[in-house]
Amino acid sequence: MGTDRNGRRYGSFPTTADVGIFGSARSPEALFEALALALFALMTDRRAVRPTEERTVRASGGDLPSLVVGFLSELVVLHDTEGFLVRDLRVRLRGSPPTSLEAVVRGEPFDAARHARHVEVKAVTLHRLEIRLDPPRARVILDI
Repeated sequence: MGTDRNGRRYGSFPTTADVGIFGSARSPEALFEALALALFALMTDRRAVRPTEERTVRASGGDLPSLVVGFLSELVVLHDTEGFLVRDLRVRLRGSPPTSLEAVVRGEPFDAARHARHVEVKAVTLHRLEIRLDPPRARVILDI
């Protein structure tokens, strides 16, 4: 489990065939950030990732669970297509309740000499997804 100076808490938990991630935070934006950090903490040791490059990720969904899946799926695609690893990020939610977001992610492409490969995430699922914004908490199951 991780906690950072911004009050974002994140981690993972076992499930029958896959793995889950969780997050909690002081704000809805920080919750989405915590989930992204949990995702990349599964993939590698984030402490070895340098925030040398930026990417912008956008996602939308008809409801909060769909927005979570859309956002995390965009991050998986970014990793799969560019090998990009996230060190930190800032999320801006749009709508009330949120139906879209834009995130600026900072990190760098995978470097086998410096980055450990942990878990390969194949997909983000809606299965047993839980999210609430007051207080901001979520649990998400990933297909590995």
